[in-house]
Amino acid sequence: MTTLRRALTEATARIASVSPSPRLDAELLAAHALGCTREAMLLARLDDPVPATFAELVDRRLAHEPVAYITGSRAFWTIDLAVGPGVLVPRADSETLIEAAVDHFAARPPVRILDLGTGPGTLLLAALAEWPQASGLGIDASETALDYARRNAAALGMADRAVLRRGDWTAGIDERFDLILANPPYIGTAETLPHEVAGHEPAAALFAGVDGLDEYRRIVPDLPRLLAPGGIAAIEIGHEQGDAVLALVRAAGLSARLVRDLGDRPRCIVAG
Repeated sequence: MTTLRRALTEATARIASVSPSPRLDAELLAAHALGCTREAMLLARLDDPVPATFAELVDRRLAHEPVAYITGSRAFWTIDLAVGPGVLVPRADSETLIEAAVDHFAARPPVRILDLGTGPGTLLLAALAEWPQASGLGIDASETALDYARRNAAALGMADRAVLRRGDWTAGIDERFDLILANPPYIGTAETLPHEVAGHEPAAALFAGVDGLDEYRRIVPDLPRLLAPGGIAAIEIGHEQGDAVLALVRAAGLSARLVRDLGDRPRCIVAG
């Protein structure tokens, strides 16, 4: 009998050809096949027989399908989110925005939160989990993404605190918010992306004109009218876009500072 322990070693070697984190990928796929958490598997299930579906899951990963699409979920901040085709997979880098907000609101929590381009509810629901007394509005142009966001809000017990609405960035929004979060598309149309991203995730959530700045040019000018006194906007950027987005924010009459992610790359502009 082949044990799961051995199968994980073999799968890791195979997945290494398509992923920078082959062992983690293999473990997540195996846990999904077992129907348990990765932690529970590592603690007590490594000598189990190999689940019947594991080989098929590994084959899907070898075809560059994102692990989050295969398992149907992704951990982000303190929550787990359902994800799938048609939505941007949450990245750990985006947690930089939540960290910046936590730092800013150490003395007083935000009451109203706006998430522009909410996707499956990633930033909005993470923020609502952080501040249980807050409520928020999530905007997205994609009904597929909003369907995931609504399901995630319900699963997390936040459906009564999160309004999720189809929209075009800031258009039609006329209230003020303590915290505005945004992870807009910021990839230049000529840039090359890994196959698992370009071949699976929605282009509308990735690409933003030749220089990747088109959506910032639309969002940033409206921030002053949407921010409540003492509020901030935390905006994700590509690691080479810091100077350009700082300039846009300052041109809109707001202060701006750059926040780096755990890899020490420029990742977030805090405007206020």
